[in-house]
Order: sequence, then C-alpha cells, then structure tokens
Amino acid sequence: MGWASEIEKLGSSLRKEIIDTKAEPDLERTKDLLGQLQKHKTMPIEILTTTRIGNTLAKCVKTLKRHKRTSAHKDELDSLISVGDKLLSEWKDAVDKETTKKQKKEQVDDDKAVGLPTSTKQYHNRLLKQKKDLYKDPPAPPPDHIDIEEEKCPLPKRDKQTGEVTFACGEDTDIKHLLRDFHPNRTPEEILRAGSFGGTYFRPIVSAVTNISYNASDVLNDSVDPKWIEGLDKKTMLTSSTYRASVNKFGVKCGGSLGMWESSGWISDADPYGWFQWYCRFYQGRRCSDDVRQIQRWAKSAGPKGRFRSQICNKILAANSTPDDTRISPLIRQTLLHWGLEITDDVLAKHKKRVS
Repeated sequence: MGWASEIEKLGSSLRKEIIDTKAEPDLERTKDLLGQLQKHKTMPIEILTTTRIGNTLAKCVKTLKRHKRTSAHKDELDSLISVGDKLLSEWKDAVDKETTKKQKKEQVDDDKAVGLPTSTKQYHNRLLKQKKDLYKDPPAPPPDHIDIEEEKCPLPKRDKQTGEVTFACGEDTDIKHLLRDFHPNRTPEEILRAGSFGGTYFRPIVSAVTNISYNASDVLNDSVDPKWIEGLDKKTMLTSSTYRASVNKFGVKCGGSLGMWESSGWISDADPYGWFQWYCRFYQGRRCSDDVRQIQRWAKSAGPKGRFRSQICNKILAANSTPDDTRISPLIRQTLLHWGLEITDDVLAKHKKRVS
C-alpha cells in the first residue's frame, strides 16, 4: 500500500469511527489509530494536501474534547487529545521547514535566472538584492522581450543649418508617423563630448531587468562607435562609478538612479542602460520592437510639445533673453542634452510660433 493510500485509509477510519459517531468512541481503537499516525511525524505537504489528514485529525481532536465534557474517562481522553495535538504541532513544524526550504530554493533559482523577471515578486526581489532605489513599490514590470530587426537602416541625415537629425524607418512602419517629429539636434557623439550623465553612463552595472552584470568595456563596444569617444577620458567622462556634476556641460547634477528607471518600468532587456543606449543604437541603424515606446518617451520630454522643451523656451521668452543664456535653467538644459536636444534659435523660433 502506498503512503498516500495508507493515510487516506486512516483518515477514513477516523471520520467513520470517531468524528461521525454520536457515541463516545472506543478508546483502545482511537489509541490504535492515533498510534498508526504517530509513525508519520514528518508529513510532506503533498500528502497533507492530497489526503487532508491534517484537517481530519483536527476534527478528531475537537470531537474528543467534546466527549471529554461528559465522559467518565477524562484522563484517557486527555491523553489521546494530547497525542493528537502533539502530532498536529509536529506536522505544522514539518510543513514550515519544507516551505522554508522550498522558498530558499526558489529564491536561489530566481537569483540565478537570467532574462526578464517572470513575476512582479521576482522583479521586486532582484531590485532589493541589488540594493536599488524603488521609485515604485511594487515596481512596474519592464517591457516584454524586445525583438531586433536583422537589417540595419542607413545612418540618419542631418540638416546643416538646424542640426536636426532625420531617421529612416525599418521593417516596422509603426514608427513612420512618429519620425516626422523625432528630430534630436544633437548626436550621441556630441552628447558624450559635451559632458553628460556625470561621466557615469557606461559604468559597470547589474541589471534587475536581465539579471546580468555588465562591464564597461563590453557595453561601450556594443553601444557606441569608437570614433565618438576618441580622445575622451573614459574613467571620468564615460565609465565612472562616481557622479561628477563638473563633468556635465552645464555643471549641474540631473537624472534619476538606475533603480528609479528600472522600478518605473522604463528599461528594456535590449537596452539595460536606458534611453541613451537605445539612441546610440538607433542612430547607428538598429531597429527594434521598442522604437515606438522610446520615441514616444522622447516626444513627451524633448519633442515639439515636450514638457522640458516647452518649459525652458517659455522661460527664455519670459526673460526676453536668448537661447545661449545658460543662466536660464541649466538643470533643464542638461536634462534635454541627455535627450539629444539643445535650445537653439531654430528651436526657440518654432516654439514661439507654436504657442503664438
């Protein structure tokens, strides 16, 4: 007889001979049944769930306590009740230990799992283990796995007067209408050479999105054209783990932490460093299923109606000043530079025409 079958048979006897009878049960028979159960002090969760023997034994103990009120055999019943209570306690302890062991194993498996998190709980645990800032708790899940198009697009064209960059559409034509307004006026190379991200953008990181550790050299090789960073001091301008506001063109600190970006659901598995990494790759002709989302993010911040672009243009107009007056909102200027935009006469003129 299998283990589960034996337990089911004992459970059936408890119900039939003790729980479902109105008369006081046979004490010797009860002792015998409980004695057989005592052989199984460690009861696996699977057996407890399948046979519901824990529930049955609890009802049996409750029945014995009820009979004790009017019985002439209170001592014998006390002894049987004690056996039942002790057995239930031992099963509970065994279940707790098995559950803890299972949870630890699952946690180890989660810690080692590479790729997108399979649940919000797993993502939350990753962020906590990596000691990331939780801007949202529970965190917003990252985008679904990003598909990369095989064919690359040609390099973008650039307007010599305005500096605006115009991009070609790949296989996914969903971005075609978005590209009509997607015109950063600073290239990835110009952003890096101007001084951005406090010199930390390509520092070594551990990604909560992919659960992979990235080193600076590999990420630079995979993300930027080597010519873009020729002559730059990598340790201070690209891969520093210490943020230096003095590195930035406008001398101010701006931007959130990686944990903030990850817990907000802004980081994809294709570009674990964020929007600027996406921009570097998009500029070089890569097209992927994340392009629509990233271009829409740019539009909300730096596009023709973007909040940062509009804010600083309004401030310049209100001060009756010029775009090169860097005393006006250096923080917004630095933020916009990270999005590939600097305020020029052309940008200000277009904004003035729009709001007028």
